[in-house]
Amino acid sequence: MGVKVKICGITTPLQAEQAQNFGADAIGVVLHESSMRHVKVQLAKDIISTVNPGVMSIVLVVNASSNYINRIIEYLNPNFIQFHGDESPEFCNQFNFPFIRAIRMQIGLNVISAIKNYDATGGFLFDSWDNKLYGGTGITFDWSRLPRQRDFPLTIAGGLTCDNVQQAITMVQPDMVDVSGGVETSPGIKDPHLLKLFIEKAKR
Repeated sequence: MGVKVKICGITTPLQAEQAQNFGADAIGVVLHESSMRHVKVQLAKDIISTVNPGVMSIVLVVNASSNYINRIIEYLNPNFIQFHGDESPEFCNQFNFPFIRAIRMQIGLNVISAIKNYDATGGFLFDSWDNKLYGGTGITFDWSRLPRQRDFPLTIAGGLTCDNVQQAITMVQPDMVDVSGGVETSPGIKDPHLLKLFIEKAKR
């Protein structure tokens, strides 16, 4: 099986269609209001409505309330919720809904301890640490910190571009790579040329 590609921070149905036409395996929308790639719930629904069978729809949330998560599950019914904030295992597990847990790689973080007790059927996404931003940092982290032996799906994110994605795949051997800013001309505006090139390089 080759590496899957997730295009995150999609802000229009057209972007979602373009990404899928170029071979994306997953489409991510961001519901975190502080993000430069934030979309409202109705637009998220319009974007998810374009997602083809066999392509995953993933909704990113940050420290949202349980009531909000339940409404998102009912209204959007994505393939996965991506918890990208400070959510505890108990919080994430309570919905009995498939999720991906994002782990932001703070200096000194023990990865094995950080993933413990999460029933993350979609696995874990490892992203760069920033004390203000929850994702979308545009910077990489030290990939050698990730476990080579693992029993969960691993997604790598954080500062991936057309120039470094092959190096990341060679070093980490992830199940999926996640890109947002690395294929944009400005926040939320995906560049079709970069989308195509990134997906080609990741799958080469």
